[in-house]
Amino acid sequence: MDKQRIERRKDALFSARDFSIERACIYTTSWQESEGLPVIVRRALATAAVLDNVAISIRDDELLAGNRTIRPRSGIASPEMDPYWILDELDSMSTRPQDSFIVSETDKSIYREQLYPYWAGRSLKDAVNSAIPAEVRCAQAENIFKLNQTDKGQGHIIPGYETVLAAGLGGLRTKIEQLRNQSPDCLLYQAQTLILAALQRHIARYAVFAGEIAECAADDARYGELQRIAAACRKIENAAPETFFEACQLFWFINLAAQYESNASSISPGRFDQYMYRFYTGDIAHGMTDGQIKDILHCLWLKMNDVVLLRSADSARYFAGFPTGYTIILGGLNPRGRCSVNELSYLALEAYQDICLPQPNLGVRINELTPQQFLIKTAETIRLGTGIPQIFNDEVIVPGFLGRGVSLEDARDYSVVGCVELSIPGKTYGLHDIALFNLLKVLELTIQERNGQFDDFAALLEAVKANTDKYAELMAEGSNVVEAGHRDHAPTPFLSVFVEDCLDKGADVSAGGARYNFSGVQGIGIANLSDSLYNIKKTCFEQKTVSLPELAAILGGDYRSDAGGRLKNQLINKGMKYGNDCDEVDELGAEVLAHYCKTVERHHNLRGGIFIPGAYTVSAHIPLGAVVGATADGRMAGEQLADGGLSPMTGRDCKGPTAVLKSVSKLDNYLLSNGSLLNMKFHPSALAGQTGILNMTGFLRAFMKLKIQHIQFNVVSADTLRAAQFAPEKYKNLVIRVAGYSAIFVDLDKAIQEDIIKRTEHVF
Repeated sequence: MDKQRIERRKDALFSARDFSIERACIYTTSWQESEGLPVIVRRALATAAVLDNVAISIRDDELLAGNRTIRPRSGIASPEMDPYWILDELDSMSTRPQDSFIVSETDKSIYREQLYPYWAGRSLKDAVNSAIPAEVRCAQAENIFKLNQTDKGQGHIIPGYETVLAAGLGGLRTKIEQLRNQSPDCLLYQAQTLILAALQRHIARYAVFAGEIAECAADDARYGELQRIAAACRKIENAAPETFFEACQLFWFINLAAQYESNASSISPGRFDQYMYRFYTGDIAHGMTDGQIKDILHCLWLKMNDVVLLRSADSARYFAGFPTGYTIILGGLNPRGRCSVNELSYLALEAYQDICLPQPNLGVRINELTPQQFLIKTAETIRLGTGIPQIFNDEVIVPGFLGRGVSLEDARDYSVVGCVELSIPGKTYGLHDIALFNLLKVLELTIQERNGQFDDFAALLEAVKANTDKYAELMAEGSNVVEAGHRDHAPTPFLSVFVEDCLDKGADVSAGGARYNFSGVQGIGIANLSDSLYNIKKTCFEQKTVSLPELAAILGGDYRSDAGGRLKNQLINKGMKYGNDCDEVDELGAEVLAHYCKTVERHHNLRGGIFIPGAYTVSAHIPLGAVVGATADGRMAGEQLADGGLSPMTGRDCKGPTAVLKSVSKLDNYLLSNGSLLNMKFHPSALAGQTGILNMTGFLRAFMKLKIQHIQFNVVSADTLRAAQFAPEKYKNLVIRVAGYSAIFVDLDKAIQEDIIKRTEHVF
């Protein structure tokens, strides 16, 4: 795909961002007509209705078919999940500061007069809210934790694409129909048969459509492209794909169907370079060139940017910048523990270098066996400054999964969903973002409830741990209510086709059908907590320049007194900070984080699995900071928390990038099996020339040897970001790293922009 064509597709993609109620209207009509049937069958019928009736399109310059909506980057409404926030925000959605959408007056009327009246009282949100215990509500109101997944379908999952690529849709239908004959009362098989048949019809519609518009093609080249789409659709409607093009086309249709069913974030592709490799080698053997393969990848990468998520204004603050979660992981290990980097791994990075958009959210797995040349290709891509790819460390993640009861072969096959959440492809339903747990808020409440009256620092630390235990139990109780809501009101029979062992069990993923069943909780605020505990220990209990009750009073006054101002400056400017390789600070954070992890993993979910801990914030460090008062690290009330999850507080890491790595390495990264996030920002000069690239590869190897789980980079100067704030029209394609995902900088709310600008700019 030539550069001009790529730019035309990018311009067309970002020409609009509409609110779409098409799916909602079709879905609602089907739901009304299926009254009285089992929920899982109704869900299948509704998804089938969408596949049969949604308008289809093949846009100019596209090489692959399949679009969720006629207009690009449209946000799809799901009132069956939560109709209330949509009603409240119809008039403000186009003007809100983050993740806005244009809403037509016609759609507003349809929503207010037809969709909302039907779904109010019938939604997932209603089911969850009515079942949340009072004590859990109180803990949420105190902002100790936030329950997620109450207003959307199932996402954060990696379907087993190998299954459908090997068998084809026809083969899958035959298998499920055989199971249905053996167990005619199994509702899952009935539902899956309905959806697979509808997907086949949907693909057949595209075969006809592509053939029709080919007759009106502007030239022979476009005619040939459209006829290739038509032929591929006729083939994959029933049979297994044989070429790379056919495999990518079927892959994309599977993604669209999953979106129509769940309308959820992070239905992720997983290890694309592994399961697509046989199609690549087959085509190369038959004379296809890497350039032709890259053309297909260009189109697929562009299409991934067409899917954006419609979120409430509140949710957009936590997940800002349209993080769709098409996370692809390259490299890593094969089932025998050998290096799995292949030619397609390199080609995927090269294709991304030509596109430079937020999706796909590429990641690279590295280990002791990773070739230097692949690290160089990775570093060259990082140097582009989009924050892609992010890096994951096999040397710590594989052992971490073994500790969760995952088999060795499956652990070696791990991949990533969404931002940084770790998962086993095609075998895991992990509810990876079921809750956010604000560790800094726990410290604040612990000090407040006893007015700072503790005999010694050890007593304070034990009280923090005790409160962590208390609130983690409430978090798990609330999360299980949310999970029950999904099981009973929003099963996903289509996704369950592609997750082992759902077919063998005859159980949906939401009912425990998957082989591995986890619930992931993010611990937030470890950097601020480390610095705060260190300051309290030194100032209140060792140096005794101020007592803890006095400090508590100063914090309650937000450092606004003269004494408070002086103390604030002292706490910020004197003493060591997390991120600077200071054992005394780092070990405090490590102790509390390990306790948090051990506490979380003691709790069980409704599917027979356990809760597992993670440490990343998405963009939640800003809204979560807004609900925490002044803290002993010198942070004032309402100010943001440290970004990332394991990143140092903004501007506090002053001893260079290696010191940051060494601080993070002292945390028990093996415990964070739901994922963790370390943000680092480099000035572009740090990666200049071949020397800069080799410095980065050495830095990545140091990261690996220090057994840190994850790292990602912004390679951009603060001057460039300030210029983009001043003249956003000149920087409409500036892509940067926010958290575990990248976004277009000028699309972000100013608070998040400022956070990124203020992050420490490292050099080697």
